[in-house]
Amino acid sequence: MLNQNVFYLDTGFWGFFYKILTPIEWLQTWILKLVHDFFVMLGMSPIGVSWVIAIICLVLVVQAGIFPLFYKQMKSMRKMQALAPKMQRIQNKYKGKTDQASKEAMSREMMKLYQDNDANPAGSCLPMLIQGPVFMSMFYTLSAIPFIAREKRGPLGAFDIATAQQFTKTDIFGVVSVGDNFGSASTSGKIVIGIFVFLMCFSLWFMQYFSMKRNMATASMNKQTETMQKMMLWVLPLMYIFSGTTMPFAVLVYWLTNNVCNLLRTLWQVTYFPTPGSPAAADKEKRDYRRENERRAKAGLPSLEEEALQKAKEEAARKETQGYQRQQPVRKRKKK
Repeated sequence: MLNQNVFYLDTGFWGFFYKILTPIEWLQTWILKLVHDFFVMLGMSPIGVSWVIAIICLVLVVQAGIFPLFYKQMKSMRKMQALAPKMQRIQNKYKGKTDQASKEAMSREMMKLYQDNDANPAGSCLPMLIQGPVFMSMFYTLSAIPFIAREKRGPLGAFDIATAQQFTKTDIFGVVSVGDNFGSASTSGKIVIGIFVFLMCFSLWFMQYFSMKRNMATASMNKQTETMQKMMLWVLPLMYIFSGTTMPFAVLVYWLTNNVCNLLRTLWQVTYFPTPGSPAAADKEKRDYRRENERRAKAGLPSLEEEALQKAKEEAARKETQGYQRQQPVRKRKKK
């Protein structure tokens, strides 16, 4: 996309791929236009911050639409994590058995385990399968608008040439246009773009760092996993630096907004759906314990400690009266 006269996302494989996503791109252009028109109706200038707010709102609308799927993904992951010990026992049961009958028997037992517990091993993949094309369409749409404005590409959805030209005239802080990239921006524009790229990289880095430190089960950590996590921690943000400098500023606004939303979603996930055995899970257990005691105090019920103490006293009293031997069950006599 460095050639300002050729929109490379419309050529080759990507041209075919994004052609399939045209209905999503068409819908996104209309959401962008309607949100912009709404803020103009409220008194904002048609050229300016109204378009930036429209980009941010478009990301928020997409994130809100995907959140129910993300929530379902978290619940599915929790179920799969809870079933992990039972799955391990089934796998150990058939370990080393390579015959077809054993493979089929293991598959049947695993499927029965999933059905009995209403778990779906593919449930955690569905949000990514939907989210990926949606956000790729947003990237395509915002990248295509400057080319529509220069009449190097045909109209797309709500963006004809006039609307696209209005969009590209938008300046941020009076120094950088939404259609500018690092190469075409002025010196002050380069500084603004550099700040946005830095914030994009930092939000991605912090999200991965927080997940690695707070949401990784200690028992599952090994040298290979740790090395892979560190590579993702540093390599992905560095890739953002090189790709971010070639993108139009409108894409950077979308990208930063999306990264901040993903960071907030990760903080929520780690707080309420932590990985079992992780530091975040230990904190959640303490938090749930404290809240349960607070709930019991408001309801006038004994605390968890008092309840445990009472049960211990009752068990001690039972042993004093009945002895320390376990009482044998009494078999029922059959009626003659």
